[in-house]
Amino acid sequence: MTPQRLKKPLKGLQHSMVNDDHAIRRVFVRDFEALAEIGVYDHEKGYRQRVRINIDLSVHENLKHHGDHIENVVCYNQIVKGVENIIAQGHINLVETLAEKIAEMSLENQQVIRSRVRVEKLEAIKAALSVGVEIERFQSTD
Repeated sequence: MTPQRLKKPLKGLQHSMVNDDHAIRRVFVRDFEALAEIGVYDHEKGYRQRVRINIDLSVHENLKHHGDHIENVVCYNQIVKGVENIIAQGHINLVETLAEKIAEMSLENQQVIRSRVRVEKLEAIKAALSVGVEIERFQSTD
């Protein structure tokens, strides 16, 4: 049995809901692992440990202007490079701080309207697969 295409939009789903002013694209990085100097305890200083980072961005999508050109979209590769640059800057005490820096970096792009960042330490608690924090930040309206 093959699915049939709807010839008319479902009742209640107005075509105006998805237009150039309201369209949202989600750009994400899933389960990115890196070695980071992170932690407040003495045994965590001067030592890099594994972290897992997930980033989920809501991006204002202007359907008329991306034109199949990478410079017109939020590039996940640039987001990963930004994370690598933050980690390369040196020791960070808290996973909260790393998450904030990543969210701030991603919101520098004015197309990004929401940034959800999860940072997990994979070696902090022996009996746990991971521990960490997830934050959500929004583009300022200033």
